[in-house]
Amino acid sequence: MSFQNLGLSDAVVHGVQSLGYVEPTPIQEQCIPLILEKKDLIGSAQTGTGKTAAFALPILTRLGSRKGPRCLVLEPTRELALQVENAFQYYGRFSEVEIGVFYGGVGYDRQKKLLEFGVDVIIATPGRLLDLQQRGLMDLRSIEILVLDEVDRMLDMGFLPDVRKIVELCPKQRQTLLFSATIPPEIDSLASWVLQNPVVIDIGIRRAAASTVTHAFYPVAAAQKFDLLVQLLEQTHYESVIVFTRTKQAADEISDRLKVLKHSVTVLHSDRNQRERIAALEGFKKGTYEVLVATDIAARGLDIAGVTHVINYDIPLHPEDYVHRIGRTGRAEQAGDAFTLVTAEELKAMLDIERLIDQKVPRVRLKDFPYVYTALFDEAKQTLKPVKGYRTSRGVSYGRQRR
Repeated sequence: MSFQNLGLSDAVVHGVQSLGYVEPTPIQEQCIPLILEKKDLIGSAQTGTGKTAAFALPILTRLGSRKGPRCLVLEPTRELALQVENAFQYYGRFSEVEIGVFYGGVGYDRQKKLLEFGVDVIIATPGRLLDLQQRGLMDLRSIEILVLDEVDRMLDMGFLPDVRKIVELCPKQRQTLLFSATIPPEIDSLASWVLQNPVVIDIGIRRAAASTVTHAFYPVAAAQKFDLLVQLLEQTHYESVIVFTRTKQAADEISDRLKVLKHSVTVLHSDRNQRERIAALEGFKKGTYEVLVATDIAARGLDIAGVTHVINYDIPLHPEDYVHRIGRTGRAEQAGDAFTLVTAEELKAMLDIERLIDQKVPRVRLKDFPYVYTALFDEAKQTLKPVKGYRTSRGVSYGRQRR
């Protein structure tokens, strides 16, 4: 199967092929013809499966030349909105479709000018969209295609009431596309209200990280978590590393403490303003910072190439998020390493992860680290492996790599 066989316009095929893509992924192959047939659709697929192109390519084909706002794409975060807007711009570079992105944390002037100029595709976060609508700047009565992307994330972030308000502002006669990594019961109730006789495309839950990722659990007492993190960073040969935390407060605290220790570090979470978030991402991508401390805002969707290591300072709330987090490394067939600090209180979460991925993850104990006792050592005593440094996909690391 090739993109030419899916019914896409020549301009869109030219746009996607100019980026080096030759064959559609499974989610693209199944979704594109249905979207072109104007069917409502539920698409379940994980990050990295080409989901954005699965709806962007047929939408760009459908819209053709500019006639006003006809497509609305809702995204849960500003970073994802910007990334999806960037994808639409690249895929539609040879078409006449105008794309605009709208998100909070910035002024209104530029976004107001975009609306005055006229856009075909509106990509927005729920809060800013409703804000613009209430100011009389956003009119959704001409929307023909509504895309609710990363719906499980929107539910987790409490956006369901806003999503319902936005749906009610759109015409009842429209095509609706719902995309989500998972389909919890709450999404079923939303789908039954929003969609009309939808076709369900389920590529399946990604239950394992790429084979290029080596991962391990590091049992440790809660009071020694930060000290162990520091030792891992000091004894690891890394080029770039993402340290994941559960909370924004923990991300700030760890970032501040690492800066005191002269680590090149930046932080990313939803409380940072848009300028700070863009600066953090761009600085990390360019190598200005070697360490990015982040909440799960960086676990899905964001395209950050070249990450050699992921360290889970906290185990994620949901086992599926473990796969998303460690999937930030080992991309594009490059080797990557992922390590998780685990306390006794997180034992159940650790076992839930192993059940999900159907794999026993090695427990590793850093040699010469002054551990205090934790009950997790008893659970792990059959598999606990003391190492000097630790074994990675690049061999055993003994010293920190400097740029």
